[in-house]
Amino acid sequence: MTPLRHRAPQSRPPLGRRARRAVAAVLAAALTGTLVGAVPAPSAATTALRQVMFVGNNWDGTVDVIDAGGDYARIGRLDAIPDRATRLGEIYRDPVRLAFFLGIRLGPGEGHDQFVDDMYTTPDGSSLVISRPSFADVVSLDLTTGAVRWRFPVSGYRSDHMAVSPDGRRVAVSASTSNRVHVLDIVTGREIGSFRAGDKPHENIFTADGRYLWNMSIGEVNTALDAPWLDWTKGDRRITVADATTFEVVRVVDMRERLDRFGREDLSDAVRPAVFTPDETTLYFQVSFFNGLIEYDVATDRITRVRTLPANPRTDPDRTTWVNDSRHHGLSMSPDGTKVCVAGTMDDYATVVDRATLQEGPLVPASKPYWATVSADGRHCVISEAGADRISAIDFATGQRVASVPVGDHPQRVRIGRVPVGWTAPTPR
Repeated sequence: MTPLRHRAPQSRPPLGRRARRAVAAVLAAALTGTLVGAVPAPSAATTALRQVMFVGNNWDGTVDVIDAGGDYARIGRLDAIPDRATRLGEIYRDPVRLAFFLGIRLGPGEGHDQFVDDMYTTPDGSSLVISRPSFADVVSLDLTTGAVRWRFPVSGYRSDHMAVSPDGRRVAVSASTSNRVHVLDIVTGREIGSFRAGDKPHENIFTADGRYLWNMSIGEVNTALDAPWLDWTKGDRRITVADATTFEVVRVVDMRERLDRFGREDLSDAVRPAVFTPDETTLYFQVSFFNGLIEYDVATDRITRVRTLPANPRTDPDRTTWVNDSRHHGLSMSPDGTKVCVAGTMDDYATVVDRATLQEGPLVPASKPYWATVSADGRHCVISEAGADRISAIDFATGQRVASVPVGDHPQRVRIGRVPVGWTAPTPR
C-alpha cells in the first residue's frame, strides 16, 4: 500500500484591500443575523412609505394588506407560510413536535392549524414580521419577494401575541408553552433578551417610553374545566412587568387579589386583551368568561370600576363552548382617550364604550369579533370578524359601522404598518 504523503500547504496571494472589506462585510452580516439569503433592505431614508393595515388570516396562512384610510380597500395578499413544506417536514420527523402541532389544531385552532397570529413591519417597511403558532416561530417576510428573511424558533412549541417597541426596533413574542417572552431585533431576528412570565403568556404591551414591557398570562384555556369552582386548575395567571433593557422582572400583579378586594371573587383573573389610556395611568382589560371590561389604576394598584356589558341571549351559556375561555376578546382606545372599543367575541357584537360613564353605545352586530385596533387616522375602531371572514370599521364618534371588507379565513390580529409607496404584493410562488 502506498503511504499517504503530506502535502505542503500552497501559498496564496494576500487579499487586496477591496477583497478584505468584502469579507469583513460578509462576516459582520453573518454575525448580526442579517445574512439569511435575502437582499439588503432598502434604506428608510430613501424610500417613501404609506400606512396600511395588515390582517392576519390565521387558518389559511395569509395576510391581507388593506388601505389604512378611505374605503379600506384591499391592496394585496401575502403568503405567510412560503416555507410550509419545510416546516411540516421537520414537524413530522419529530414525534413531540407533531403531538404539539396536532394539539394546537384540536385545541386553540378549533380543528384548524394556526398559521398567522400577530404582525408588525420593520421601520423601513421592507419586511413583515409574523408570529406563527403552529410552527412555533417568528419569521420576517420580505415584502418585495415574499421570501423569508429570517426565522426565530421560540422556546417550546407555540408562538402567540407580539408587541413592537415605540421606536419600532424590537419585537416581543409570547412563547405559550415555555412561559417565556422573547424580545428580538426586528431587523435581524437576533434575540436581545427574554424573561419568564406566568402560565401561557399572551398579550404584550410596551410602555410609551419603551422602558417597560407588560405581559399578561392567561393560564390553561384548552381544558373543559371551566366551572367557576375549578378556576384553580387554570394555573399561574398574572401580569409580569419587565425592564425592556435588562429583562429583569420589576413587578408582578396578581389580579386575583385585586378582584377579591373589589368584591368580584366570581371573575377570572386571566387577563386577556388590555389597553392603556394615553397617559398610561389607567389600564382597561378583559378576563376569561366575562362579558365586560375592568378598569385598573396603575399608581394605586387597585381596580376602580368593573363594567358588565350586555349578554347576547343567543350565546350558549355552556362555558366550555366559548373559544379558548374567551367571552369578550379585543380592546382598543380612541387617540384622545375618551372611548374604548370592545369586541364582544362570543356575544357577536362590537360596541364603543364612553370612558367617563362606561356606558356602551350601539351594539354593532358582528360575527365572532376577535380583535380591535385603531385606524391610521384615529377616527375608527377596526375589528376582525373571524366568523364572517371580514374586517369592519366602527366610528368612534357615532358607534356605527362605516365599512366592511372581505378578507381571508379566520382573521384575528389587525395591525397598522407601512409599505413603500406604490407597493404591490409579490407574485405567489
